[in-house]
Parts: sequence; C-alpha cells; structure tokens
Amino acid sequence: MKELPKAYEPQLYENDTYKRWEESGFFNPDVCLEKGVAKADVPAFAMVLPPPNVTGTLHMGHAAMLAIQDVMARYHRMKGEKTVWIPGTDHAAIATQSKVEKILLEEEGKTRHDLGREEFLKRVDAFAQQSHDTIVNQAKKMGASLDWSREAFTLDAARNKAVNTVFSMMYDDGIIYQGDRIVNWDPKMQSNVSDDEIVRVEEKTSFYYFQYGPFVIGTARPETKFGDKYVVMHPDDARYAQYKKGETFDCEWINGPITATIIKDESVDPEFGSGVMTITPWHDTNDFDIAEKHGLDKEQVIDLNGKLLSIAGEFAGMSIEQARPKIIEKLKAKGLVVKVDEEYEHALATNYRGGGVIEPQISKQWFVDVNKQFAMRASNITGIKAGQMVTLKQLMQHVVRENNIQIIPERFEKTYFHWIDNLRDWCISRQIWYGHQVPVWYKGEDIYVGDAPDGDGWTQDPDTLDTWFSSGLWTFSTLGWPDYALRATPGKPGKENDFANYHPTRVLETGYDILFFWVARMILMSTYALGDIPFEKVYLHGLVRDEHGKKMSKTEGNVIDPLDMIAKYGTDATRLSLLIGGTPGNDMKLSEEKIAGFRNFANKLWNISRFMLMNIDEPKLSVLRPEPATDSDRYILWQIDCLIDNTTKRLIQYEFSAAGEELRNFTWGELADYYLEESKIEGNKSEILNYIVNTVLKLWHPFMPFVTESIWEKIYGQESLLMVEKWPEVEGDFSDSSGKENNVPVNDAYYYIYLEYRQILKEIRQMKGEYNIRGKAKRVTIVLEEGAENIRDFDRHLLSIGGIEKLEFVSTPPSDQNVAVSTITKVGSIYLHLDGEVDKEKEKTRLQKEIDTVAPYVVQMEKKLANSEFVDNAPAQVVEAEQQKLTDAKEKLEKLQTQLDALE
Repeated sequence: MKELPKAYEPQLYENDTYKRWEESGFFNPDVCLEKGVAKADVPAFAMVLPPPNVTGTLHMGHAAMLAIQDVMARYHRMKGEKTVWIPGTDHAAIATQSKVEKILLEEEGKTRHDLGREEFLKRVDAFAQQSHDTIVNQAKKMGASLDWSREAFTLDAARNKAVNTVFSMMYDDGIIYQGDRIVNWDPKMQSNVSDDEIVRVEEKTSFYYFQYGPFVIGTARPETKFGDKYVVMHPDDARYAQYKKGETFDCEWINGPITATIIKDESVDPEFGSGVMTITPWHDTNDFDIAEKHGLDKEQVIDLNGKLLSIAGEFAGMSIEQARPKIIEKLKAKGLVVKVDEEYEHALATNYRGGGVIEPQISKQWFVDVNKQFAMRASNITGIKAGQMVTLKQLMQHVVRENNIQIIPERFEKTYFHWIDNLRDWCISRQIWYGHQVPVWYKGEDIYVGDAPDGDGWTQDPDTLDTWFSSGLWTFSTLGWPDYALRATPGKPGKENDFANYHPTRVLETGYDILFFWVARMILMSTYALGDIPFEKVYLHGLVRDEHGKKMSKTEGNVIDPLDMIAKYGTDATRLSLLIGGTPGNDMKLSEEKIAGFRNFANKLWNISRFMLMNIDEPKLSVLRPEPATDSDRYILWQIDCLIDNTTKRLIQYEFSAAGEELRNFTWGELADYYLEESKIEGNKSEILNYIVNTVLKLWHPFMPFVTESIWEKIYGQESLLMVEKWPEVEGDFSDSSGKENNVPVNDAYYYIYLEYRQILKEIRQMKGEYNIRGKAKRVTIVLEEGAENIRDFDRHLLSIGGIEKLEFVSTPPSDQNVAVSTITKVGSIYLHLDGEVDKEKEKTRLQKEIDTVAPYVVQMEKKLANSEFVDNAPAQVVEAEQQKLTDAKEKLEKLQTQLDALE
C-alpha cells in the first residue's frame, strides 16, 4: 500500500518538482500540442509577464503578480488550451544606469565619462545579466510556469528591431517629431526623465510676496524671476477688470526697471494668493503652456547644470541655493518684499532614480504627438476602419470606451480616461547611454531613420529612448513582430507562428500604479502599429502592504522578503497568503503570521490526502464520478460538483481570492471535518476517496502547485504530471439558485435528513464549546419531532463525530434539570446533560463576567441608535451596521443568560 510521510516538508520537494516541470517541456504550448495535452481547435490563452526591472531582486508585489498569473496559466493549461506565458525582463534604462553609476563611483571613484560609452555599457550589461539571473531564479522559486524558451529582454536584438520599426512608422506618419518643449530635466543626471520617474517630496519652504508694479505676486522660486515680463490674471476676476489684455506698464524689478505686459488666461486660480502671477515659461510647465497659447517670449534663466545665466546679472554662475538668499536681500533693499510665509508646504519634484531635484527646462527632444491625425494602415478594432483618420489619443479612448478592452476593476476606467483625456505629447528621448539609441542618423544635412544605413559617414543620434517606448511593444514584440508577423500561419505550432496564434493576448495582469505609464502606452503602441488591441482584459492588482497597512520599505524595516518566506514556510503558503484576501484594485495587508497559517493548511491538505490514500485499495489515475452508497456519499459528491462549478466560474471571472476561499472551506470543513470522519464510521470508501483526492488535487493545483504535484506523484507515480491533467468538469448547470436550497437539490428528500443530522452535530459541538467540555460529553438526549425518526440512522455519526459517550432518542423531555437546551427546527430539542461535565461555580463566574461586559454595550448601542442626530446624519450603511451590532449583541446576551439560568 502506498503511503505519504507524516508531514509535508516543502524544502524536500519544491526544487525537484520544478525541475520535473521544466524537463517535461509542458510550459511550452508547442510541446503540449505535440503530446496531446492541448487542443488545436480551442482558443489559445496568451499572457505576457510584466518584465521586472534588472535593477535588483523581486519583492512581495512581484510575488503577488507571479502567483495571480500562474493561477491563470495553470488553469488554462489544464483546460487543454494552448497556453503561453511569456517571461522577460526590462532594461529599465535610467534605473539601471543610475545603479551602475553609483556602484562605479563608490567602488572605483569613477564616472561613466571616465570609462567611455562602450566600456561603461559593458559594465551595465554585466550588471543586468547578473540581476536577470537572480530574478529568473526567484520566479522559478515562486513556481511560475513560464515558457522560458520564449524569454525576452526589452533591450535585445529582436526588441531593437521592433523599436526601430515602430519609430520609423511614426516618423513617416509625422507622429514622431523633434522640437523644443519643456521637459523634466535632472541637472545631476544630465538627462530629462519621464513623469513616472518623478517623486514628489513634501517640504516646508519660504513663500515670498513681491511688489511687481501695481500688483503683488507670490513665488517659492525667486531665482527664476529675472526674465519675468508678463503678468497673468483670470479674465473674469473683477478686481482687475480695469486692466486690459496686452496693456503694458513699467516697474522696478530685481536688476532694474522693466516693461511688463498684461495677459488674461482662464488657467489662473483667482483664489490663490492675489490672483495675479508672473510667468517663467522656460522653467515651469504651466507657464510654458500659457506662453505657447499666447505666443509669448521664453527666456532661459538657469542652465542645464543648475547655475544662473547672465540674465541674472551679478548672480550669474551661482547655484540656486547660493543665489536665493542674496536675491531676497536685494529685493528687500529695494522695498519690493511685501511679506514672507516661512511655513509654506509644497511638493518638490525629484528624480526617483537619482535623487536629483528636477529643474524644468525647454530642450530639443524627440516627442510622440498624441493629437496628430494619421491614416490607419489596417484595423481589427471594432468601429475603426483601415484608412480612417485618427489620433493616438482617440484610439486609446476608443478601445476602452467601446469595451474592446475591459479593465478590472471597472472603476479604474475613470482613472484611465482622466489621464488619456489630459494626455500631453510624450517625450521619448533621454540623454543617457543605456537603452535603445534613437534610430536617427545624420550625414551633413541628410537624415536617415531606421536601422543602420549603408555607407560611411553616418552618425547616430546620441540620445536613447524612454524605456516605456520598448516596453510598450511587449505584447507583440515578444511574439515575433515584425519578422514573423506577415508570414505567421494561424493554427500551426512553432515560434514563427506565435503572432498569428497568440495576439491579441487574453489578459494583462499588473499593478494599478502603472495603468497609465505602461498599460496605456501598450494600448497606444498596439492600436497604432497593428491596428489591434494588445489584450482583451486588464486585471489590476493592488499593492502589498504590511500588517498595519503601511507601505513596505527598508527604512521602515517592515519588508517581507518572498524568498525568506519560501525558505521558511514553503512556496504554496507564500502564494496562498498573496491570493486569498486579495481583490482586484485593492491593496492587501500581509504578515508573516498569515503565511505561517497557510503553511499549516498546506500540511492539512497533505494529511487529508495521506488519510485518503491509506484507505484507497488501488489508486486509479483515470476516474469517473462514482455511484454513492450512503447519504454522506451523496452529499459530498454534490458538494464536489458545486465546488468544481463554482471554482471554474470564479477563475473565469478573475475572482481568485473567492475561488481559493471556497476551496479552503470545502477542504477543511466539508471534507476534513465531516466526510472523512463519516468515512471512518461507514467504511469501504476506496473508489469514492480516490475520486475525491483526484478531483481536489486538480482544483487546488493552480493555487498550490508544489504540494499538489508532490502528493499526485506519491499517489500515481512519475508517469503522470498533475500540471497537465484535465481540469474537472461536471454535467448540468449549477447556476440556477431556484434548483438548490442550502447548496443541495430541492427535489432530493434524502439531502434534508442529512442536513438535519449535520445541524444536530453542529449544535452539539457548539454547546460543548460554550460549556468548555473537552473530550467526550457523557450524555446527550434528543427529543425528536414527529417525522424525524430517520435521524436515528446517524446515531453512530453523532456519537463518534460529536464526541458523545451516550446518545438517547426520546419523545419527551428528560426530567433531569441539570441540562442545557438548544432547539433545532424540524427535528426537535437537544439536551446536553451537564452533571459532572463542568465546574458549575467556575462556569457561572465566567458567564456572569461575559454578561457584565455585553450588557453595558447593549445599553450604549441602544442610546446611540435612539439619538436622532446620529441616525439622521450618518450614512445609511453605517446606521445599518450599527443596528446589526445591536441585534447581535442582544442575541449573545440572551444566550449567555439562558446558559447561566441552566446552571442555576
């Protein structure tokens, strides 16, 4: 007879199990097709892994992402679908270059310029490779069933080909242009950075009010004001109605008299300060927009190194920090400082990757024009035709508005549209060395766009592209575009046919924090380059926070490392802790205690399987639903049918936590607490236990792949792999609630008697718990109602599972007064005889103490709900919740008093 060891030790199984999976080749859909575990005539399931940055190790947020996506991949693979889950990593240009530059400076005291571009990039490549290897190892530790044969890197040759192709297409359509516009400039890094790399740091600083001719203006940045010569106010501000647009006036300013011009613009907030402001178009994004709108001059005051220019006169060459107090002194001497607010709070823009303070600058950069019309080359988008004139912004709005792409949860659609409706031209060039170099070549006055041109004398643009440009192509560049796109054949296996077989992908799962920065750019790139959506659905997970809801950070010392948890509690426990309790779009709390609790559950599943295996004569791999022999059998088989149906529906609807909770409740409750105990009494359950363990392991596999695969191997041998076993199915529709009551069919009478037995068992257990009876109760009497005689058939079950020494069925209540009573609808009354079972005085003291606690709470809640001010003003759901609390407290108080009276 086969037997499992007494306890599950994850460390003994996980590495070997993952090795078996890899060696099987079943992560690759082509192998699944070849070996018949995937079907060519069913829809494919394709998904790309959001590529982690090659700057370090994976954290709990990545672990949650891997767990959720692996559930999807394993489920669809077991459904027999051609399932491809494509792995990869992101070169994360600025982040990676910053990391290597820091290491270089700390270890060798050198900068990248000391090494030169070629040698420095070798260093970056070596660092990226080492980090990549760490990330891949961590993904495997998480059990991720990724197709490693299709692994990609956002900076490899294939992705470079895709990047250059899309860049050329956009350039030819006039969508990509080079121009002088305001960008986020980091003087420390000497590059502009994207909006998503900006971190706002709250700080207190001084806010200055200056006399500017007849107006009072306010600013926190007096060092930028040397070139200010426009005064802007709202056109409807009655305080300044006498001033006309274009009117000029002379006034004394920092370095002498100037002539200023009145500008009227709706963007000015009349409630802020005096409602009047001067603008610095070269160093402020909003001011730049006003200057563009009204055709105003722009003048640079601060250079790219953060030093003041000659326009600052005597302050030229100074840093901002040096110049600011000296400028204030000069303005005070001129009598132009009206007042200073020393407690002004504002958000300072800093570069997340380097820590430098952002200094907005007008700079010649490459941009993607999101409002320029172009003709669609082709279109598979509902409502958009080939040749139709559209803009990128319109495409990005259309596919979500028309539900070509569904965002889960739906509330994030509002966030998406807010961002896209206010989308600005996308600056795609960076002044760093690491990344895809801009594919533009110069020779004299000639310009060539695309891959390296033939002939000598060409010089490539030194700038690199924003990382998001290449990662925006991720869903289709990883599937062979552009090389294989035109000649790919749908239905045929092989990587050369991936684009035809798997694009658009089924779902993109990622964090809600990059909905705009990555998800929106993928939609932009795919709808433009392919005339198609990149994915059908977007599933957004939340952030993983500590047990108190705080963001995990090394500074706080509250980081939970996934690898540490895996080593300590196993991968399955770590995965379940991230799956159960997590819902789309919501942050989740995580503690080590939660992970430890799921380690206990993994061991519970092991022991449940161990018991079943010990009672199976001959484990059979291929099983059909067996015929039930007892009411217990009928009930558990019905519950399994419901479990299969509900789990399948939950997974289809992306309700991973709910699916896991149903599986756990069934396994620990219905199966372990009831049926396995019943099987010990009824005996001869080999066939049905084999069916149960076979089915339950399959349903649990996407969630807990290691422990289920390990049990499967112990039961059925190495000839079979659970990861490609067929997903369980049931006949009939279980969604019609009118056909069920208490989760059983209403037309089957024998379920009712079984459920009444279960209710009696529940009440007996509850009474024993309330009276602190440990071990067996000495005597229980059940007074049966008429027509409930069939309950007697479960006497052995009640005695054994209920933990009772003596059970009596009678027609009249016992004369013994030393009992506790619990009434059961339709069956009768249960009498638990207490004589000799409990220390009466001790129990009376305990009950009275509880009553003394609950009674004042009831009074307090009654007063609160009698207060009309609270009831009338509080939200309805709050009042309803408080009323429920009062009801629950009253019920508890009544029950406590009944128990105390019984002891009296």
